[in-house]
Amino acid sequence: MAAPVPSLAEASAGIAAGSLSPVALTEAALARIAELDPKLDAFITLTAERARSAAATAEAEIKAGRRIGPLHGIPYALKDIYDVAGVRTTAHSRVLLNNVATADSDATERLEAAGMVLLGKLATHEFARGGVNDTLPFPRAKNPWNTAHFAGGSSSGSGAAVASGMVALAMGSDTGGSIRLPAAFSGCVGLKPTYGRLSRRGVVPLSFGLDHTGPLTRTVEDCAMAMQVLAGFDPADPGSANQPVGDYLGGLKAGVAGMRLGYARAYGIEAGIDAEAQAALDAAAQALAALGAEIIEISLPALRRFEAACWTILHAESFAIHQQDMRRQPEAYGRVTFERIALGAFVTGPQYVQAQRLRHQLTQEVDAHFTRVDGILCAPAHGAAPAAVDVDDGPWRRAQPITAAFNVTGHPAICLPAGLAANGLPLSLQIVGRSFGEAELLRIAQAFEQATEWHKMRPPAPA
Repeated sequence: MAAPVPSLAEASAGIAAGSLSPVALTEAALARIAELDPKLDAFITLTAERARSAAATAEAEIKAGRRIGPLHGIPYALKDIYDVAGVRTTAHSRVLLNNVATADSDATERLEAAGMVLLGKLATHEFARGGVNDTLPFPRAKNPWNTAHFAGGSSSGSGAAVASGMVALAMGSDTGGSIRLPAAFSGCVGLKPTYGRLSRRGVVPLSFGLDHTGPLTRTVEDCAMAMQVLAGFDPADPGSANQPVGDYLGGLKAGVAGMRLGYARAYGIEAGIDAEAQAALDAAAQALAALGAEIIEISLPALRRFEAACWTILHAESFAIHQQDMRRQPEAYGRVTFERIALGAFVTGPQYVQAQRLRHQLTQEVDAHFTRVDGILCAPAHGAAPAAVDVDDGPWRRAQPITAAFNVTGHPAICLPAGLAANGLPLSLQIVGRSFGEAELLRIAQAFEQATEWHKMRPPAPA
């Protein structure tokens, strides 16, 4: 079997040393995809010839002494809601089945400017909202640890592609947890940056007020490398924040000694996480304490308040985006997608206004914790990935993703491997940081990652 692709950091070092070429790296990634993707269904569109051409160009430039930067010549992939000029963007839907983009998204522009090599577009839930078992024009992405289990949503293909070693960097989007949950369930790293830190221009929207874009990677260092390229102000995105870009690599390995971290243990208990997930979180807090961090228990606002704000806003805004297409061609939508988005027709103006007021209150309450802690540890999910057949496909889910709290507040949050359940599926830790404090957040995550062995675990070969 073709070997997993190296991490971004490993590939970058190999290219810089001349021991690895962009062409060889791209061919290795394509070979890995050819072997695994028929079983994992992570890719919707494979841009193999484009990748080979870009890799050859990058290799020639590097040999001529014109290396652009540390990501030059390294392959990447995009969730199929990101535009790439000349490539279709389907959002995993019949509605956009023949939609060929005329311009690049901001993320595509930045990654291409860094010299990266596009491998293709990745599976998602329809419009980043539908269900895992919906009838759609493309199959669902499978969890590389066990293909009968949920890969997380909605950036399912991104998590599966990274965790299985088909690509070292994949872009996802996160409106209620759609970067962090695929990372948690597939056993890789997923960062939802601060609202407005990364541009959403050229990305199919779901909720203007809650959508975030961000990277999924094999390691925390890889995530920092990606952020160094992706972060920046984009005046063409009304939600983009004109804030200075941090140095995400400079202090990455400084450790957590002297830091104070809040452990929101009661948050997971309130959400009803299982015993294995709780044990993994407790062990993570102990590991960070052993590294010199002071761990104090804190209380986050009640989960039901986050849920009330998030889902009222999401329902209203997603319906506002889709109402014309839903009226013109309802049959083009999958059932679950249609039912979930249609709920927004029942949200009243006063309800939406009150949800926005509640959102501001919750943001202030979470901000208040950051006057005394440098990061917050909390649960990302109720446990390991459920079986795909058990994922709730109703219009109003019985168990809402508990990651959505930080879409409401906009704080940056990262998920990374923190254990294995008894059934062999990954468990995860979520760490939340100050607004625009991604550098500090990545530093905490890096310290935990390197103090444990969980980032070294790899899924078995899919059956």
